[in-house]
Amino acid sequence: MRHPLVTVLALTARAVLAGARSLLAVGEWVADAPPALLERLGTVVDPLYPKRSWPAESTIRRLLARVDTDASPSGGSGTTASGAAAARGVRTHVVVETLAGARGLLSGREPAGAFASVPELRLWHWVRDPATDSYARQHAKLAVADRQVLFLGSANLTESAARRNIEAGVLIRGGDAPQRAAEHIVELQRRGVLQRLET
Repeated sequence: MRHPLVTVLALTARAVLAGARSLLAVGEWVADAPPALLERLGTVVDPLYPKRSWPAESTIRRLLARVDTDASPSGGSGTTASGAAAARGVRTHVVVETLAGARGLLSGREPAGAFASVPELRLWHWVRDPATDSYARQHAKLAVADRQVLFLGSANLTESAARRNIEAGVLIRGGDAPQRAAEHIVELQRRGVLQRLET
């Protein structure tokens, strides 16, 4: 059974947000998740075996190893890979939405809390002026690695987005796009459009 990339990434993100700190824990979370939630996150029905099917831990591990070449095939997670990258001097920047910035569209914990265990991570947020930007929303979903790899996606990693939307993404290796995306983010930081978020 083949599983869509966005489904595997959404399941993994959801498991991490729920507290999974290893690929094994992600696999266990997926196996134990309520069927209704799995369906909303995009799992498929195998027509030859009419039961909801979800990706096995080994599938998640292999996929993440291909997407994140720093991910350890011996059981590390993205968080572990980020820690190893930080030890090598790699700088990691993440732009998150805040509950205040979302103006009531998000509830629960601050999204930045999902990154609390990542060492040396620099969190940023987009500060908007409510008077002039009342309808503005943070909608960018991208990741840039070493100015050489760019992942662009449409997926909001939320339950409601997985339940209601069709999402897609593309992984670009090389060329001008990764470099230009990284430069754009740096310029937004330099101009103060993106500001450091202290947690």
